[in-house]
Amino acid sequence: MLSAIERVESALSDFKKGKMIILTDDSERENEGDLIIAAEHVTTESMNFMIRNGSGIVCVAMLATQLRQLDLPLMISHDQNTSMRGTPFTISVDAREGITTGVSAHDRTVTIKKMMESRAFAHDLVKPGHIFPLQAKDGGVFERQGHTEGAVDLARLSGCKPAAVLCEIMNPDGTMSKGDQLSAFANRHQLAILSIDDIMTYRIHHENLLAEEASASFLLDEYGNYQMSVYKEKYSGCEHVVLMNDSKPSQQPMLVRIHSSCFTGDLFASRRCDCNKQLRYSLQRISDEGGVLIYLNQEGRGIGLFNKIRAYALQEKGYDTVQANEKLGLPVDSRKYYIAANILKNLNINEIRLMTNNPGKVRDLKKYGIKHVERIHMPAFADQHNQFYLQTKKAKLNHDINMTMT
Repeated sequence: MLSAIERVESALSDFKKGKMIILTDDSERENEGDLIIAAEHVTTESMNFMIRNGSGIVCVAMLATQLRQLDLPLMISHDQNTSMRGTPFTISVDAREGITTGVSAHDRTVTIKKMMESRAFAHDLVKPGHIFPLQAKDGGVFERQGHTEGAVDLARLSGCKPAAVLCEIMNPDGTMSKGDQLSAFANRHQLAILSIDDIMTYRIHHENLLAEEASASFLLDEYGNYQMSVYKEKYSGCEHVVLMNDSKPSQQPMLVRIHSSCFTGDLFASRRCDCNKQLRYSLQRISDEGGVLIYLNQEGRGIGLFNKIRAYALQEKGYDTVQANEKLGLPVDSRKYYIAANILKNLNINEIRLMTNNPGKVRDLKKYGIKHVERIHMPAFADQHNQFYLQTKKAKLNHDINMTMT
């Protein structure tokens, strides 16, 4: 089986040659696949294939700068967009000249070709029409994990203009194609298939996702001298903290703790979780042995403090930490570790001993380019207050926790 990097490289080669590919999203999102082709390479034949095998709704993913040149505002503003995924449709269009009704494969191709002309402006199009432009986020899949952003990323990475034509794939019975159905479709038509996560992995291996860094020395009350660095993400502006103790020669590979922020636990020592004790344990070991603590701004397993407190209110009614998130329609765990991998690479650290009970961290760091990750088991710090929470993490989130009570 090809790796994510190999899948993307193969797809980029096809994309540059004007071939279609299939792009899938996450199973927890739409869990669907789109036919995608670079907008500059679309033909009447490829358009007809999309219409016949897709939903019939053909979109063009473009950047905001391109859409402004064509005077194509969003169909509805972001703050009023109530669609499930906040799909950023603009007003639909047809070419002003060279078409009839605008519906045929030929007419839709003419419209897109006109939109791709560098000297095209609003007067070259009529509104509304039969092509549906989509506004992609400038940061691509790191700002929004949608087909729109994935399509534009593929176009940009292949050296094409940053615009792509896309159409959702449907089964002959009218249902949306998913999973094995998409794989069978790809095999039948000899099309490359890859996921948005593949694109993220590829970009992580080839880009620096950090915009800037600020550093200073700190004397921590119980743990001695540390160098604190704050890294800012390039696309989201989100800030993450790194504490490094290099006063003692660290054993190799480097001892590392990746700790997601927990306002209630880390700051106020809440007994609902074991975060405070894990943080203190990690700092003590790094103080003793040397190493790095990466403090990620991912409150509440990525749902934020407000939603975390909403989930706590449900837990008081008997829901466990997983059920509470699901009841609120929130992801169970949306933490991402690619930024941690990027930070480690910036520090020239490629081999680590990682303090964690979460095998998923190890898997993700390896996927994102950290060559060697040895897992160091953490104490559970279980007591009567957090026992139910830790049991849920063990049973439902696959954490390797020794439930010995303290």
